[in-house]
Amino acid sequence: MNPILLYPFILVAGALQAAGNSMNARLRGVVVNPWLAATISFALIVFAFTTLFLVMPTPLPGLDDLARMPWWAPLGGLAGAVAVFGGLALVDKVGAGPFNGLLITANILTSLAIDALGLFGMQAGGFKPLPWLGGALMVGGIVLIARSRNPDATREAAP
Repeated sequence: MNPILLYPFILVAGALQAAGNSMNARLRGVVVNPWLAATISFALIVFAFTTLFLVMPTPLPGLDDLARMPWWAPLGGLAGAVAVFGGLALVDKVGAGPFNGLLITANILTSLAIDALGLFGMQAGGFKPLPWLGGALMVGGIVLIARSRNPDATREAAP
């Protein structure tokens, strides 16, 4: 399949993630307890994927497949849970733009390191300066976004 055809789905997923952070923050505001809000949010995810699994139960891994699985492979969901909890706990405190900008910039910089070093089973591509320049520009962009949210932040920090 042509990867270009996957880009619209990825763009929609990114937009939904940004909206989801704000939705989860509102959920936390209503139910008050952030742990309950996270539980409600993930219960819907578990329901959706359990339903899809019951409708489409194959393929299933064999015991050999499970034995070859790296110990860290199942932790991806827990890593995602940190981002979801961060969104529901912090997005309304710093704003959707700065929160998602920081989240995405950290995601990009970490992804560049994963690709360069071949971590987590990815093919190592070595260091390439142009993607890192793009990452540096993102860091500059998020500084501008965060400062526009609180323009007095730099003045308050000065003695």
